[in-house]
Amino acid sequence: MQPRVGSFGSLEEGKEPMVRTISQSNRPFPLRLLQFLLLLLGLGILFSFLSMYASRFLKVQSEISVVQSRFQPCIEDKNTIASWIKPPANILHEMNDTELFWRGSFVPQIKEYPFKRTPKIAFMFLTRGPLPMAPLWERFFNGNEKLYSIYVHSLPSYQPDFPPSSVFYGRQIPSQVAEWGMMSMCDAERRLLANALLDISNEFFVLLSEACIPLQNFSIIYRYISRSRYSFIGSFDEDGPYGRGRYDERMSPTVNLTDWRKGSQWFEINRKLAVDIVRDSLYYPKFEQFCRPACYVDEHYFPTMLSIESPELLANRTLTWVDWSRGGAHPATFGKGDINEEFFKRIFNSGECFYNNQPTSLCYMFARKFAPNALDHLLEYSSKFFGF
Repeated sequence: MQPRVGSFGSLEEGKEPMVRTISQSNRPFPLRLLQFLLLLLGLGILFSFLSMYASRFLKVQSEISVVQSRFQPCIEDKNTIASWIKPPANILHEMNDTELFWRGSFVPQIKEYPFKRTPKIAFMFLTRGPLPMAPLWERFFNGNEKLYSIYVHSLPSYQPDFPPSSVFYGRQIPSQVAEWGMMSMCDAERRLLANALLDISNEFFVLLSEACIPLQNFSIIYRYISRSRYSFIGSFDEDGPYGRGRYDERMSPTVNLTDWRKGSQWFEINRKLAVDIVRDSLYYPKFEQFCRPACYVDEHYFPTMLSIESPELLANRTLTWVDWSRGGAHPATFGKGDINEEFFKRIFNSGECFYNNQPTSLCYMFARKFAPNALDHLLEYSSKFFGF
């Protein structure tokens, strides 16, 4: 019986078994093709990684650019002329008086401006709190936005509530307590001037109180001030106890008796005189130490200093009408019962003065003091009385 070896063959007695092999095509995989595929795979992985990184980077960059665009006004290029001539967007700051006066006293040494400059009037309101005449001033300022700027100095504790549409909104400067007749009152005025000097376009500076009103429309006042060769501040050599009688000999030799002057607190001055007041360190200590009640420093400091330093620039009169006829330490205050045509005729016909060395009957641009209850009558007749 012959055994079977399956399909691979048979065994015969005495012979080597024969194995039949089936040959298969076992060709080796081409090495170059394998290398090429591996290279493509690697490039694909690398490209995916780079694409992912690039998309994240571009996304971050776009977010950064959006954030930068939102804060662009705060990160201006300081190397451009625009960064020097653009007024502060927000007049609130953290400078103390020493820093503020130093910054406000910067003066270009070349008189010609390398850009088109429209001179503005800085209206500076020195108040204790509210501005009851604000609606009248709003009407006065309307339509002249490029020709004025506003600054308000009030008690630090006062929080104004002007609506965003008001010209007084956001115009309160960092303030300190100012006491009548004390050097702190002049400090407040210097603070107003220094803040206004930060705007290079401010050329004229008018000091007003909460009880002041304009007597003419904006165009007349702007022309009157801008075309004058002189600044309007009173500076009188007055005999008697309320003039020379307030002088203290210890102010000599910086201030002599013959230099002593008196004038109204409410002034209009040009930029040159404003800088002189802000940067003064010569006369200030003398007045602070030796002019105290009954010497009222706000009536003597600026008139005396400016008459010594720049007498040729002074008109030696004020633009603000007041009535001292009732006597006392303060001028008369007028309420709604005083507001009529005859009252304003008396102001407008109060005499002659000199304007650019020529006589004129147009002497006053502002008036004080007016009580809050006079506002409605002033608004009712503003077109007739003041032309606005």
